[in-house]
Amino acid sequence: MATPSMEDYLEKIYKLIDEKGYARVSDIAEGLEVHPSSVTKMIQKLDKDSYLVYEKYRGLILTSKGKKMGKRLVDRHQLLEEFLTVLGVNEENIYKDVEGIEHHLSWDSITCIETLLEYFRRDPSRSDILQQIRKEMDADV
Repeated sequence: MATPSMEDYLEKIYKLIDEKGYARVSDIAEGLEVHPSSVTKMIQKLDKDSYLVYEKYRGLILTSKGKKMGKRLVDRHQLLEEFLTVLGVNEENIYKDVEGIEHHLSWDSITCIETLLEYFRRDPSRSDILQQIRKEMDADV
């Protein structure tokens, strides 16, 4: 079972490989705002847990397990961003809020959020109703 920290690394590695075709220790460290030595330690742990294959001075590749988990984590992040957007959360708070909650929700909760978003997608007027209710509640405060 991946820890929240492992999830952050896997998500970042997956995104870097998807965007650039590779993930270097320096890119991971910069993206996560950690020291390269911390990245190396985590990469070794992820290698030990079969999420990736790491060869010192040669780089890393995600295993099928790592790719599957990385994609799942990126999808979860995007889903939560969409959810908070639909709820009307201020855009400047969304990233910070997603980072704060993504590791604390069960996959069952994520599935329920996904279902709720599909409900709104099927009839966008429902989102309009939600926003109207929010405006009414804000006016009452």
